Amino acid sequence: GKNCSLLQEMDVIQKQDENCYCYVQNRTIHLQYLWSTLQIKISSREKFRFEPISEKNNCRNSETVFEFAACAVQILWKPETCTETFLSIKQYGEDVCFKIQPFKIEPYMVRVKREMLDGKLLFLFVAGIFLFHFANSLSRNAKFFYLSGIILGVLALLVFVLLTLKRFIPRHSTFWILMSGSWMVSLYFIYCFKENIQWLWSEHKNYLLGYFLGVGITSFAICYQHGPLTTELNITLFTWTLQLTAFVLIYFGVTIPQVAYAVIAVSLCSKGLCYPLGAACHIARKMKHHFKSKKLVFKYLTEEEYREQGENETLRALEELRSFCRSPDFPSWIAISKLQAPHRFAAFVLGSPHVSPAEAKMHDEQYGIGSSFLEEQLFETRAQSEQDEPANSVHEEDEENENEMHTQIPLPYATELL
Repeated sequence: GKNCSLLQEMDVIQKQDENCYCYVQNRTIHLQYLWSTLQIKISSREKFRFEPISEKNNCRNSETVFEFAACAVQILWKPETCTETFLSIKQYGEDVCFKIQPFKIEPYMVRVKREMLDGKLLFLFVAGIFLFHFANSLSRNAKFFYLSGIILGVLALLVFVLLTLKRFIPRHSTFWILMSGSWMVSLYFIYCFKENIQWLWSEHKNYLLGYFLGVGITSFAICYQHGPLTTELNITLFTWTLQLTAFVLIYFGVTIPQVAYAVIAVSLCSKGLCYPLGAACHIARKMKHHFKSKKLVFKYLTEEEYREQGENETLRALEELRSFCRSPDFPSWIAISKLQAPHRFAAFVLGSPHVSPAEAKMHDEQYGIGSSFLEEQLFETRAQSEQDEPANSVHEEDEENENEMHTQIPLPYATELL
């Protein structure tokens, strides 16, 4: 610790001898570093040995058998020699120390650069939020089921194999014990793969692509053979698994753990409050619709619509009157005693028209086109217009035009009466 050089942001160090370097985290929390990482690049023209020397990589400090096994596996996986390596340090994480051992007297460069917005962290965070809120619909999608099977087979092969062979395990307790161990081993291999992805891709690209292709095709074939989930219990378990995975993505998608906890808590609350909030909104809409004063909308009818509506309403009212007269509650004897023509009333109740043909003809002669009532109204209007003309008839064209307009007025008025 005392002999190691402390790294700062924007440092560019060039050395050629063996040395160790440490980056000490700043414990002051700033929200601007929510998706920020520190990138350390070590490059040289000759090969060198990169060796982490932090406490978690020291196998002598392992307290349990699992930690010792994890440390041993990590030592076997770490690259021994290389000409270039990258180290991504998460903000507000653990302090990182490493040692550089060049094989030849050749200078190497250590560059420190801060990336304010790490795209990988932001992608994990957004993917976690999306996966949590759409877990219910995604768990019922067949295409997403096949995609999840491929991802599970590639990243957690032991878990996928155990789920495939579940029917051959008679006891549930044995299955869950094996499942717990498979998940722990798979998570550790995922962690080792994440730490050494650059070295594996540069040194063993063909093997890595072969593994992805072979395991992916096999996983898809097995999932396609079993088919998508159908029972509600399996769909519910798959939904809970997706939501738990979303929480893991949210936690690893930010650099401040407190922010991750707050986002997870808000997500849980929003998921739990969606049903009461939906019920409250539905009740509010019902109450608003009940107490809202309806605005009257006036519609002007044309002459044809007016006549058609009058005929329909008249026929409907006459049918209602006939139905009422046929009902047992109608006082028939009292009504007949007050009528002048009981036979005509009985015919009306049985379905005859309420107006006789003679009465309809008389109405047309009196109020129809060419009737005496219309002629009286027309001549009366003309006489009134002649009385309203000015006494002085010695005027020029303006007065004559005005008189012509006065004489033309009764025609539209007569048309309205017609």
